[in-house]
Amino acid sequence: MDHTKKKLPIGVEFFKKIRDEDYYYIDKTGMIRDLIHSWGAVNLFTRPRRFGKSLNMDMLKTFFEIGADASYFEGLEIMQDKALCEKHMGKYPVISISLKDIDGMTYESAVKKMGGIIRREARRLQFLLDSGSLSAFDKDYMKSFLGPDLDEQTQEESLAAFSELLYKHFDQKVIILIDEYDVPLDKAYQNGYYREMVSHIRAFFGSALKTNECLQAAVITGCLRIAKESIFTGLNNFKVNTIADIKFAQYFGFTDTEVREILKYYELDELYTQIREWYDGYHFGKYEMYCPWDVINYCDKLRADKKHRPEAFWANSSSNYIIQDILSMASETAKGQIELLISGEAIEQRIIPELTYTDLDDEDLTVRETYLWSVLYAAGYLTKADKETDSDLYRLVIPNKEVLQIYRDKIQSWYNVNVRRDIPKWQAFCGAVRTGDASKIQELFNSYMSRTISIRDTFVKKELKENFYHGMLLGILQCDSGWVIRSNQESGLGYCDILLMVPGDRIGCAIELKYAENGAFDAACDEAFRQIDEKKYIDFLQQECMETIYIYAVACYKKSCKVVCR
Repeated sequence: MDHTKKKLPIGVEFFKKIRDEDYYYIDKTGMIRDLIHSWGAVNLFTRPRRFGKSLNMDMLKTFFEIGADASYFEGLEIMQDKALCEKHMGKYPVISISLKDIDGMTYESAVKKMGGIIRREARRLQFLLDSGSLSAFDKDYMKSFLGPDLDEQTQEESLAAFSELLYKHFDQKVIILIDEYDVPLDKAYQNGYYREMVSHIRAFFGSALKTNECLQAAVITGCLRIAKESIFTGLNNFKVNTIADIKFAQYFGFTDTEVREILKYYELDELYTQIREWYDGYHFGKYEMYCPWDVINYCDKLRADKKHRPEAFWANSSSNYIIQDILSMASETAKGQIELLISGEAIEQRIIPELTYTDLDDEDLTVRETYLWSVLYAAGYLTKADKETDSDLYRLVIPNKEVLQIYRDKIQSWYNVNVRRDIPKWQAFCGAVRTGDASKIQELFNSYMSRTISIRDTFVKKELKENFYHGMLLGILQCDSGWVIRSNQESGLGYCDILLMVPGDRIGCAIELKYAENGAFDAACDEAFRQIDEKKYIDFLQQECMETIYIYAVACYKKSCKVVCR
């Protein structure tokens, strides 16, 4: 690794830290200029997680807050507009909170965490206790937000109170920054206290954002655009910027030009195509964007080892429960659409711009699925196939290989759970494997595949199709804890798809799976046997002293298979 190069800001969400410690930084300060030229009283930005929302919010705080140090912005785009900087840099009191850590299992624990976040901001603003512009009553009021336990009413008054006290002290209207506003609602929906949290958040926002004479502007970020009637009741001059909007699109995520610059700086240019396939593909407004979390994490890995394989960094930063939800309730129509998506094709769906989490529980399956597609789009699990659209009917695709892997993993997880529910059928399948009954394996595997999602015969690479069916078969076989299962185990001169051993009975199986292009099952099975023989896959089983060895060729196409044993 070249230690003369700048560090990559993995997990660094503080603008000053990036500038102080000379991390690699992609200049997004143009957002400040565009925001000032068009801001409303309340400005909401919705983007998927890990697309730079928190860093941008801290950048805004660093620029606007009274006492701002202009040196942090030296050499950056915003400094080219000297008049704007003179008028706005360091001119506003700022209230800044993030709700991303409010993840309580109960409403009471969530409220307690929210109280801690408000108290932390109150401590940052406790210089107000020494203000000559505040009365004794004002100071006592400020002290109430520094207490150990803030009840719901105190929390709901906090933002309005801070803005009023700051305005009195500085004689200047206040900027309020609220990051990840919808996280408490997401956790509340998952854990069963959604209605209580909606009521609390509505009051919390309402006191500060509705008819607040001390407010210059508020900037709010989140993943989803929660319906105005649910949270932002009564707000006027409310501006929303989503992933479908053209304005501000380039400020969340990395553009293709920015990624090429990163790769050039770290001398990784030759890996551009691989990075694009895995982490690009999001269409925000007119821009094609990369997930920044993925790019900086993978570049950091590549600096140490240029042969490092791509990882699902974004996927592994969340539970991705929404994919599981859509699979668990999907109609046959929805399953067909998922098949198209994972095969690399586009689907057409109506996208609803405003959501409430309760919409996901609508009794009408069609309505519920519409909301689910909308959430998948807003949260980054789907993107527009085209850069622009003039209607609410979007052509949607899976953006890249990383997100495609999320779908496959969740489908296989859901599939494996269903397999375990039918114990007699699973036992019959395992019994056929250990006795070499290929016709029974074929019958039961076909039955399993008929009830799940398949890979259609599209332009998706053959090895990716094979990996999908490989995962399905592996999921069934791994249900028996008494068997030894090796996936892609080195044996002989290569790596066998699945090597299976039943130690007590000294039975071994070598299984090679092929995708049967255009339904050519016989040719695919012949290819599998030829590979097993040429690569000597049974060597490992012989070395492990397996006395009975079955060699299986499995050919799959859509929702059908052929199994041959010898």
